[in-house]
Amino acid sequence: MGLSEFDLIQQYFSQIGDSPSVRVAVGDDAAVLQLPEGHVQLISVDAAVSGVHFLPNTSADIIAYRAIMAAASDLAAMGAKPEGMLLALTLPNAEGEWLASFAEGARRASLVTTMPLIGGDTTRGSLCVTVTVVGSAPVDRYLTRSGARPGDRLCVSGTLGDAAAGLSLLENTDVSLSAKHAAFLQQRFTQPTARLALGQTLNALATSAIDVSDGLLADAGHLARASDVRLVIHRDAIPVSTALQAHPDQTQVQEWVLRGGDDYELLFTLPPEAPLPNDCTEIGLVSEGEGVRCDGAEHMTGYDHFGH
Repeated sequence: MGLSEFDLIQQYFSQIGDSPSVRVAVGDDAAVLQLPEGHVQLISVDAAVSGVHFLPNTSADIIAYRAIMAAASDLAAMGAKPEGMLLALTLPNAEGEWLASFAEGARRASLVTTMPLIGGDTTRGSLCVTVTVVGSAPVDRYLTRSGARPGDRLCVSGTLGDAAAGLSLLENTDVSLSAKHAAFLQQRFTQPTARLALGQTLNALATSAIDVSDGLLADAGHLARASDVRLVIHRDAIPVSTALQAHPDQTQVQEWVLRGGDDYELLFTLPPEAPLPNDCTEIGLVSEGEGVRCDGAEHMTGYDHFGH
């Protein structure tokens, strides 16, 4: 006899992470969080669908890890401290080995993000993972997309294009690339990192921020629109990893760097006098106007779920 829904929750998801902010977690009708005095709650939700966000043969632990990191990245973009997450899991059937692997990936992501699982739901259907994340920030200090001003510097963390290249390698391994470089790029897709610590650092420095999930140009466009400014990007300044530089098709590399998604780096604006955090690069500037301009050309394209 298979596991009931409640046995499944108790066995695999009842003990994932802990936090002093959590008063009631998995097992009741709702979670109870107690936030620090003078703080507001920040909430975001992200869905991961088989065949769209991960390949059908992806292992369960990677599915869980990626889904949680993608959701946590939204908290990072707003400079929030993670407080907890809710997980809605839709499964075609409840297989013990798959669930154990999924729970292990969720535990690993919980440990890395310091974000405990505080509730959720399980249902039968096509495989889909929906993660709701809860964070906190001082009532008068959190990042948004709408604070960029002309004269600010445009900056980004880490390197761009790696995850898109990694996905391509997972789909087609017939590429002349060293095993070390291929492994790095694939890991950037399968095991992204939400820049939570950087986000909290930027909370005291940046004027605006967004995470790069849909591609640099697309997300720059979102930020420009929200702030009612123009973003000018210098293509040669965009940071590219050694592994991606080694790829034989440099035309494709440039496409991944500008339009590839799933890197989950932070794109942000800094006032002229603000220090640039470690592992970040200045790639352009904010000016009056609208849209995104890169090397003299207007750009507004990137990944769109309903436009591709």
